[in-house]
Amino acid sequence: MNERVLIVDDEKKMVRLIRTCLQKEGYLTCEAYDGEAALEVFDLEKPDIVVLDVMMPRLNGLEFCSRVRAGSTTPIIILSARSEEDDKLTGLDLGADDYLTKPFSMHELVARIRALLRRRKMLEHVERDVLAAGPLSIEADERRVTVGGDEVALTATEFEMLASMAAHAGRVYTRQELLEESRDDFFEGYERTVDAHVGNIRRKLGGPDAEWTFIETVHGVGYRFNAKKKA
Repeated sequence: MNERVLIVDDEKKMVRLIRTCLQKEGYLTCEAYDGEAALEVFDLEKPDIVVLDVMMPRLNGLEFCSRVRAGSTTPIIILSARSEEDDKLTGLDLGADDYLTKPFSMHELVARIRALLRRRKMLEHVERDVLAAGPLSIEADERRVTVGGDEVALTATEFEMLASMAAHAGRVYTRQELLEESRDDFFEGYERTVDAHVGNIRRKLGGPDAEWTFIETVHGVGYRFNAKKKA
């Protein structure tokens, strides 16, 4: 296995519990107790996935997530005692791949880590022709997306959703189907997270002022990939 997990939480007891559990499962671990230190450890250790608390000194988890997402697609699971829908959507909007509400079981955390890493590894080894639509190019084997030759930094979940829709252009995906495509059939059924991820994809592909649109909303159903140039 040998995947490395960065654990970030200002509660040292929580870090110890997660570290002990993950090491028993065969994962390597590194840790930090505030956001600024976490950025340093992230750059030094190059973890395969991050387990991240929100409320921390010096730099909170949401700001850490935003900064990491500026240059990395490493999966991030947010841990938080805040269970409100808006809090979850904020975390996902900043680039988190999953959101786990405290208190949680260690079995569930391990399962979510395993699912995200398994999906990422599977996609890294899948060879597929380059998908192209207008100025958009998706290279599944390299997990690379470009628009007009400029590379677009998508999270693992965002990439999986976009690649799935683009591979079946014109097909309407329900939110639940997109969750299953991106979560390896493991998710708590929180379908509104799809709206946050699709919003991120649209913004990163150019936003409302872009010359091209790529994802259409099918009201009452879900989304479909339909690349077209604006009139």
